[in-house]
Amino acid sequence: MKMTTGIALIGSILTTNLLFGAPINKISPTEAFKLIGNKNVVFVSGDDNETYEAFHIKDSIEMYAHHLHHSDKMGNMHCAPLYRCPTDAQNYISSKGIRNDQMIIAYDSYKGPNATGVYSFFESFGHKNLKFLDGGMDGIKSVDPMQVKYDALKKEKKAIKKQIEASKDKTQIAKFQANIKSIETQMAALEPKMAIQPGVEPKYIRSNYKIDPKAINKTYIADKDEVKKAVFDIMKNGKKSKFVVIDSRSMDEIIGEKKMDNVARGGHIPGATFIEWKQISDEENSKPFKSKTELQKVFDKAGVKKDQIIYAYCQVGAGRGSHIVSALRELGYENVKVFTGSWDVWGNDMSLPIRR
Repeated sequence: MKMTTGIALIGSILTTNLLFGAPINKISPTEAFKLIGNKNVVFVSGDDNETYEAFHIKDSIEMYAHHLHHSDKMGNMHCAPLYRCPTDAQNYISSKGIRNDQMIIAYDSYKGPNATGVYSFFESFGHKNLKFLDGGMDGIKSVDPMQVKYDALKKEKKAIKKQIEASKDKTQIAKFQANIKSIETQMAALEPKMAIQPGVEPKYIRSNYKIDPKAINKTYIADKDEVKKAVFDIMKNGKKSKFVVIDSRSMDEIIGEKKMDNVARGGHIPGATFIEWKQISDEENSKPFKSKTELQKVFDKAGVKKDQIIYAYCQVGAGRGSHIVSALRELGYENVKVFTGSWDVWGNDMSLPIRR
């Protein structure tokens, strides 16, 4: 009897951790590199098509984070807070050839927003085996032996070019040029063997992906009505409000100087706390998140407390907004949600207040 009670308690704790304040499920570049080419694993790039065609993880799929949410011309999301209606999402995922039984590894260049957008999208639809590549393509480059050799040769080539520029000895210059030719031959041989490749997105064999309505997870996503209640409470109670709405965009967007063409108005949500996503990413070390200590300082400085109900938004939610929410989850904040649709929804609703 005691054992049964204990098992039930453990189950309860695990369930609680999954639902509240659970960090995203990260995978290291070293672990992820071993899975490239595995038919039961699919790498999904959250970067745009231009970035994908320039460089992407071999055999990966492009699902640009900004295109994951679906709203009509007026900015209405018909199945909010879900990024898309389940049938539409199911059709879109199937068109990419992704299967329910595959591990999905969401990634981007390294900065984080686009990969967290992909992660948030699949998490909300209850995909069971989902991971976030901690370090993105830069992380994979650092552990790929072919890439390491290639980069060393590239560095050597650059150094020899400088020697040619500094030399006036024709014989010596000829030797240098021969060395460069040899290096270029070695680099060309390595290129097709590297994990990061250029190229257009291939055509996929359609899968039969199914979204289980019972598995849909709205724990970390919020719709306009939920955010609206929080905003009016903030407008009424100010710093005493139990709510926080974080705007993760750039200052040009916040003041309304820059806006997307499909949005009627520029500006920001009244009472929003400004934490640009760049304060979260670790640019210096090519990592999506700064250390937990540094992250905590960012949120402490902004006055964001763990006992508050927190919403984050950007242009569409899947991207900079999801990046902020992911960082908060890393720190154990429990009540955190992405405002799916974000400014695309709020800015197009003329009944809602804005500030510039």
